[in-house]
Amino acid sequence: MDATAQRRELRQRLAERRRELSPPQRMAAAQGLRRSLEQLPEYHTDIRVAGYWATNGELPLNLAIPPLATRGQQFMLPVIGPGKRLRFAPWSAGQDVAPNRYGIPEPVDPAELFEPFQLDLVLLPLLAFDRHGHRLGYGGGYYDRGFAFLKDQARPTEPLLVGIGYAFQELPAIEPAAWDVSLDYIATEQELIDCQAAAAGNGDAHA
Repeated sequence: MDATAQRRELRQRLAERRRELSPPQRMAAAQGLRRSLEQLPEYHTDIRVAGYWATNGELPLNLAIPPLATRGQQFMLPVIGPGKRLRFAPWSAGQDVAPNRYGIPEPVDPAELFEPFQLDLVLLPLLAFDRHGHRLGYGGGYYDRGFAFLKDQARPTEPLLVGIGYAFQELPAIEPAAWDVSLDYIATEQELIDCQAAAAGNGDAHA
């Protein structure tokens, strides 16, 4: 089986396991995720924080988003434009959303759109990860194209990339493709993993 087929099979298996989680399990995971993110200083201070609308069993951000507004931070959701261009629109609870071509809710008629380089902190969905910051996404390449400029920069820098996933989505190692953009941190319902420290051989950070 070639690498592409292996990735496809792995995506299907992990997505299915994620969808099997019960509502109480998802709520417990959302609580744990918020505790993990609270260990990240940037989560408390960065102004422009991008996230995602959880679908298909993704770890929900519903408990991590409300504190941002109380601190004067701005939460944003991804918007896919022509040519698979990824940008981000401010969104707050109660504002209208509509499904995009993939059925994922996006803000309706946003007054302003931000480019990836204008963000401070990005919470990325994923299907699998390893402790070195390698991420298995959904195969569309939107995030890798949008944040490709980070490959030429010393990391960590802005925006800080934090992968969000359940602990069971961790793999011993993921062979990165040439176009993959690595993550700075991974936040699960159990811990916050410092990928830079792991890559340097120092293990994970905040258990």
